[in-house]
Amino acid sequence: MKYKALSFIGVLILFAFVLIGCSSDDASGEDGDKVTLTFGTHQSGIPRTGIIQEMAKDFEKETGIGVEFQIVPDAQWRDLIKAKLASGEAPDIFNVDVDPLSMPANVRPEENAIDLSEEEFVGRMSEQILPSVSYQDKVYGVSYAPTKIWYVYYNKQIFNDLGIEPPTNYEEFKSISQKILDSGVTPFWMAPASNWYQTLALFETGPNYEKLDPGLYEKLNNNEMKVADIDRMKEVLEQMKEFADLGYFGENFLSNTVEAGIDAFGKGEAAMFVRVPGTETEVSDAYPEMKDNMGFFTMPWGDNQTIGINPGGSAAMFGNKNSEHKEEILKFFRWMTKHENLQRVFDGGEGNLTICWPEIESKLTPEYIEYEEAHEKGTVMQAAVKYIDPQFMDVGKDISGMFAGSLSPEEVLENIDKRRAEQAKVLNDSAWEE
Repeated sequence: MKYKALSFIGVLILFAFVLIGCSSDDASGEDGDKVTLTFGTHQSGIPRTGIIQEMAKDFEKETGIGVEFQIVPDAQWRDLIKAKLASGEAPDIFNVDVDPLSMPANVRPEENAIDLSEEEFVGRMSEQILPSVSYQDKVYGVSYAPTKIWYVYYNKQIFNDLGIEPPTNYEEFKSISQKILDSGVTPFWMAPASNWYQTLALFETGPNYEKLDPGLYEKLNNNEMKVADIDRMKEVLEQMKEFADLGYFGENFLSNTVEAGIDAFGKGEAAMFVRVPGTETEVSDAYPEMKDNMGFFTMPWGDNQTIGINPGGSAAMFGNKNSEHKEEILKFFRWMTKHENLQRVFDGGEGNLTICWPEIESKLTPEYIEYEEAHEKGTVMQAAVKYIDPQFMDVGKDISGMFAGSLSPEEVLENIDKRRAEQAKVLNDSAWEE
């Protein structure tokens, strides 16, 4: 579904509004007018296939309750929804990326979200996702999240033609990228314009830092060490900068977006990009010639060979506690979590192979299962270390600055520590008390 962008004066935000059509069966509010719920989200918060909007139309036909989508670019959404929640102007339903550490601070659920604990559907969600949508033993969010793993996907034909194999360390990664560049193809699609994409390399490889220094996550959470003290993180940033300087991300790559990367990869203009399991379906649906032409491997930055697992890592829907339409919000959540509708979201999404509802059968292929069994796994940094996820976009901006030459790798890490300290003080974290 195409989104139309609206510019707002003096603000950072571009809104795209998709209005769900009217139904002849009106649902009436207290004033007798039809109820239309507002649904605020970022671009990657709902599938680009438009399945959620399509289902909302059917929900309206069935109930008479309309849904108006307000879709904001990823780079601006976090700041916008925080401001909207603080001012009491948040949409009736809002999407927020969740994990157990950052959700309470980002959502402030006791103040802003409808308590869903007694809803029947809560008992059907995966126990893995519940900590990411819960606070103080109460459940506030609804998610369709897969268990999130970010792999490097590669074009098998390009690799075969050049006689190269998937790398298992940085030097191999660098070597094959040079061969791909020499062939006239962009080796690796980097998307700094989306702000979060470049941050994946730094934090999704967190299990490797923990493996090399057991207890590192705990030390960071207890403020017993700084991010700037982690030599392997500095090394990852230096490697990313080297890729940029050697042209492995392509020319003028700072303006690249995630969405454009799917097209570049599908057309064979880029040999590698980072995505989640199920990407094969999304790409081959748009580019049939790519069917069975995609392989994957773990991100080898910093010689990483550990699979990073994010038990949350995707958006969850929250109902606005201060909305005038709480019952209609609950009706929408109940309808969207019916078994047949969960299956519809799963089948009509972007090709995810898992969903956080055990009643829906996984689509993981033997190739994925075998790969996971052959590699160690660990929790990604932003889901295990305090005050990392809330600054994901800020770190992305700093990495873009590093690519442009305005920041050094050391300064990127120092900025992360500064923001962690600021957030810890706001939340009165005793580990940061002087």
